[in-house]
Amino acid sequence: MSQQATTARPARRSTLRRVLPLLVAAWLVLEIWLVTVVASAAGWFTVLVLLLAGVFTGGWLIKRAGLRAFSAAVEQSRDPRPKQAQTATTMTVLAGVLLIVPGFLSDVLALTLLFPPTRALWRAGARRAARDVLRSTAPVGEDRFADAMRLQEQLRIHRPGGTVIQGEVVEPGSGPGPDTAYRPPITG
Repeated sequence: MSQQATTARPARRSTLRRVLPLLVAAWLVLEIWLVTVVASAAGWFTVLVLLLAGVFTGGWLIKRAGLRAFSAAVEQSRDPRPKQAQTATTMTVLAGVLLIVPGFLSDVLALTLLFPPTRALWRAGARRAARDVLRSTAPVGEDRFADAMRLQEQLRIHRPGGTVIQGEVVEPGSGPGPDTAYRPPITG
């Protein structure tokens, strides 16, 4: 028996997956350069105070957004009909995380996520990107993000409906012995 070696070509990586490491490296270099420029102008103590203020402000924002989300969930559980507009919890948490990340460029980006005019621009861009992913013609299994977005859309549209049957879970071997009593068949 002879085996033939097949040379399978690896799946081609998307442009974002190829460029993302370079973008992250450029971001880090830019952050470090900006910190050194500000430190040479204002002093290292001032930079340290600004970075610590960013950490505390970011933590406060995340805590505040979490409390708002919790109170909205409690209100939603009491009355399922929405009375108030959706909160921008995700953007606030992302802004808090960006404030916690050391650097001034991430702080500026966090501020754009907090102010209503620029927040609306970010939200419109995210909706457009999600709509493009949903419309993408990539086959299932090729783009994980597109697959996740499609699945989320399907779950949103097709809510599973079923019959709830009340019952009791009985662990095997927990009783005095096997149950051998006659039970009539279940008829619909």
